[in-house]
Amino acid sequence: MTPTPAEVAVLRSTHQAATALDPVRLRILAHLRHPDSAAGTARSLHSPRQRIGYHIRQLIQAGLLHPAGERRSGNAVEQLLQSSATHFFLGPHALGPVALDPAMAQDQLSSTYQIATAYRAMLDVSELQKRARSSAKMLPTLTLESEITFESATEQTAFASELTEFIKTLSAKYAASNAPIDRKSRSFRLVAIAHPAIDRTTDSSLMEWP
Repeated sequence: MTPTPAEVAVLRSTHQAATALDPVRLRILAHLRHPDSAAGTARSLHSPRQRIGYHIRQLIQAGLLHPAGERRSGNAVEQLLQSSATHFFLGPHALGPVALDPAMAQDQLSSTYQIATAYRAMLDVSELQKRARSSAKMLPTLTLESEITFESATEQTAFASELTEFIKTLSAKYAASNAPIDRKSRSFRLVAIAHPAIDRTTDSSLMEWP
């Protein structure tokens, strides 16, 4: 049975990242979001078949392409290939010793902590997507996004404090300890982030409060 490509996949090793991050191979992965043969890919990318074939072999060895069936072309049967995912992003191990470690930041008010937390969420959800696909189940998620304008740093700080207390109260209200003991519990990770909204016409959004 031909595997269904993931929507998002993580490049988990330096080898995978180095294999994928070649301009020609990126074009091949993009083209093969839909099944095609090596010959068909070469024609579509207007590149010599031998050259495309070499890059395809490297992508297969790295687990970034997989077989996707066959099709008849004249008197021949072509083997079809497809990208293992529609989209990819770099996992922490792909950059080796210079990678961002989600556990490195401890200051919850720092921008580094926010980046590390958001990155960890990307990794967790991509892994959960893979598990949900393998078990043919839906992945329950919730994303909230809003934009708030504060008149001063004092208001910003007050909002952060109130939001923190509200989340604590709401979390305690719905904690699994309040549920019937025979109810199957499910743990969720809740992340709320806030950063200055980017004004595309000026860089004033990066300025501190006066």
